[in-house]
Formats: sequence, structure tokens, C-alpha cells
Amino acid sequence: MERTRKRWTGLLVLVAVLAAALLASVAFGSKALSAAEVWNGLWGADGSEAGVIVHSLRLPRTVLALVAGVALGVAGALMQGHTRNPIADPVLLGLSAGAGVWVVGAVFLLGVTSLYGYVWFAFLGTLMAAVLVHSVGSLARGGATPVTLALAGAAAHALFTALTAGMVIFDRQALDTYRFWTVGAVSGRPLDFTLQLLPFVVTGLLLAGYNAAGLNALSLGEDVARTLGVRLGVTRAVGMAAITLLTGSAVAACGPIGFVGLVATHVSRYFTGPDYRWVIAYAGLLGGALVLVADVLGRVVARPGELQVGIMLALIGAPVFIQLVRRRKPVRL
Repeated sequence: MERTRKRWTGLLVLVAVLAAALLASVAFGSKALSAAEVWNGLWGADGSEAGVIVHSLRLPRTVLALVAGVALGVAGALMQGHTRNPIADPVLLGLSAGAGVWVVGAVFLLGVTSLYGYVWFAFLGTLMAAVLVHSVGSLARGGATPVTLALAGAAAHALFTALTAGMVIFDRQALDTYRFWTVGAVSGRPLDFTLQLLPFVVTGLLLAGYNAAGLNALSLGEDVARTLGVRLGVTRAVGMAAITLLTGSAVAACGPIGFVGLVATHVSRYFTGPDYRWVIAYAGLLGGALVLVADVLGRVVARPGELQVGIMLALIGAPVFIQLVRRRKPVRL
């Protein structure tokens, strides 16, 4: 009972932190605005410069940062749970590389250059990579296991990276598009663009919630999970579907943003313990807060320009994660 109370308290604290990050994302940026200008621009675009900045620039990127952060945080928890690998992320399973090769292929082969064009190719690339990794991992005698999924993901990552490198060498336009996409950014995306991806994210979150009980059983071992009546194939398939939808949406919209799922999941597990019903909830809120804070810092520290959120997360996330590993023994999966 005491532990449950602490978990609920921690969840409320995370909600408050996330709310503060949302306000900061709207209020602060490369151009300083007064509180009155931010308020007026938030509730109605009056045609002024401040109104355009808040309503047309900051608000859409705030919503996208929140959606992408939550999606990556939950996807990171699912990846680590299903692969039983504490460093699992979209790169390990080859999903980011799969999205990248389809983006470059769309530019190189089809001449697609618009955001609305290649973002759906990135989503398809993530989907195809997930299907390939799960299919190859399932070919082993014991079916899709944490080891076979990790090995299949590593092989897929190497293959997709080689194909991408081959195309960008021969096409300057593909190189420029890929270079901008791969840095990871939440700017320059209109609000309706995020709303188009929202159904995929919501579906992924629902599948993740459904998958939590199966992950708790899997963490006890496959034999114990079977004894408890868990259908391993269905559990892994649902998990991969959720990972694909969440990662595909975030990577397609923002590019391969790193460290979100990795750091959010480890911090969440430290406070919640191994129960994935809580780990997933904590990781989603932490992921959203991480991306929002990194985006705000990127706008503030490089005024009048900005550093993309992918760069800021690498600068912030790497030292934080190293310190986390150094000071505390990582929680076993």
C-alpha cells in the first residue's frame, strides 16, 4: 500500500513537471516575449508578431514535442521489456535506420522533397523494419526471443545504413534531405501535421497499456509466463505493433531522436520497480518532459538561432545517463 501511494505521488509530480514544461515551451524561445504577449498569442492570433510566433510557431512545436516525447518514452519501455536489453532503443532494433532508408529512397528514386511526402515513407520504413526484424527473429528454433530480436535488429540496422549511404553518395538532394531529417527536430511542422499522426500514437499507447500485463509475466521468464497462461506469440506481436506505431510516428515526424526512451525508462524503473503498468506510465510522462525541456533549452542557449532538439538531447542525455549508470547499479530487467 505504501509503495502504491508513492507511485501515485510520483505520477502526480511528473504531471506537474510536464505541465510546467508545456508552459515553458510556449513562453520561452529565441525571441523574448512578455507574459501578456504570450497569453494573447496563445488564446487568439491577433496578427501581431508575438501572436504569430506563439500561435503559429511555438504552439505546434510544443504539441509535436509532447506527442513525440510520450511516444518515444513508452516505446523505449516496451523495447527494453521485450528484448530484455537495458540499452534497447529504435537504433538497436533497426527501426530508425529503416525509416532513414525509405526517406532517402523516396527522394532518390521518386523525387519526393516535401515534408508531407517523405514523412509517410519514414513511417512505412519503420513498419517494414519492425516486420522484418520480428520475422527474422521468429525464424530461430525457439521463435522470437530477446536474443534473436536483438541480433535481427543489429543486422537490419547494418543493412539499412549501408543502403542509405549508397544512395546519399550519388544524390546531393537526398543527402541534404536526409541530413536535415536525421538530426532530429520538432520545428517547422504545422499543427495539422501532428494531428494526422495522433491516431497512430493513441492506438500505440492503448496497445502498450494492454501489453503491460504480458510484459510483467515475461519478466519472470518464458516458462513461468506460459504457466500463467500468457500467449507469448500474441504478447510479442502486440508489443511490436505498439513499438512500430509509437516509434514510427515519432521518427517519421521528428527524425531519430535518441536517449528519450533509454533515459526515461531507466529513471522510471528506478522509482516504480519492475511493474510495467507503472513503468510505461512514468516513461511516457518523462519522455514528454525530456523532449519539451530539451527543445526549450535549444531555443534559449543559441539565441537568436537554435539548436535542434536531437542535438540538445544528445548533449544532455549522454552525461545524465553516464552519471546514472555510474552512481547507481542499473535495475535488472
